[in-house]
Amino acid sequence: MIYTCTMNTAIDLYVALDHLVPNKVNRTRDEDYQPNGKGVNVSIMLKKLGIENTALGFIGGFSGKYIDDSLRDLQITTEFIEVDGITRINVFVNAEEEYKIVNQGPTIKAEEVQHLLQKVQGIKSGDTLVVSGSLPKGVPESVITDIASICAEQQVKLVLDTSVDSVLDTLSYQPFLLKPNDEEIAKWFQKDHPLTEEELLIYGQELLIKGAQNVIISRGEKGALYLTENMQLKANAPKGEVVNTACSGDAMLATFIARQNQSSSMEEALAYAVATGASTAFSKGLSDLEDVSNLREQIDITTL
Repeated sequence: MIYTCTMNTAIDLYVALDHLVPNKVNRTRDEDYQPNGKGVNVSIMLKKLGIENTALGFIGGFSGKYIDDSLRDLQITTEFIEVDGITRINVFVNAEEEYKIVNQGPTIKAEEVQHLLQKVQGIKSGDTLVVSGSLPKGVPESVITDIASICAEQQVKLVLDTSVDSVLDTLSYQPFLLKPNDEEIAKWFQKDHPLTEEELLIYGQELLIKGAQNVIISRGEKGALYLTENMQLKANAPKGEVVNTACSGDAMLATFIARQNQSSSMEEALAYAVATGASTAFSKGLSDLEDVSNLREQIDITTL
């Protein structure tokens, strides 16, 4: 079984306007509401790809109920912990430029964090846990290390897609997969300039040396890199009109995991992952998968 964990769930409101003008009423020409949070996105995409999974995390208020109901409508199992407050609603605006407005969400109590850790302790050996996204107020960064420790003890495959600095503290527990983007790698290694491909490979290898088993580095319009102890792969990105990049990394990660579960080669898993991520960036929300095969044809996998 695959579990996803989204500690800072959200509803994403996507709106499109021809122009965004200050101090005036701006009327949209398109809008869309979607259950969100990085792990929630992974759950939805896994289900679209035929992979059963269970969604964990925190939800609160009417917006949290919308997320839970939406996933159940998709026949995704949920084991969310209900908290006080209201799950955040983020706004993504597509006008002359793309704007992303991300809210903070409710404050999580210490006992609710412990409840989540108890759920993680119940995951069986051989299962996979995907922990994605930011941490809400009240949740210490050490929770990522606590989860890594539990997963190592329980022999659960841990996948991490979060920018918090404590990811580096999990490496001694040998997480199965890290999926940083280039900006997160620069932050972890305290670099204040855009990293070159050569630098990304160096720092990706450093993550492997310190304990990560697999590393995928998402690079947006530059594609992605995949690294293991014995392999380095590079994928270019296909061309298309970007509509909303908010969920593309999550779609990429879910597709890579799904393809691995379906016994694809690493090369094909990476190629389809990048194609699905691009398809999502070319859509209002998560890809409907209709154009993924065509986008895959634009992708070349290079062994470095």
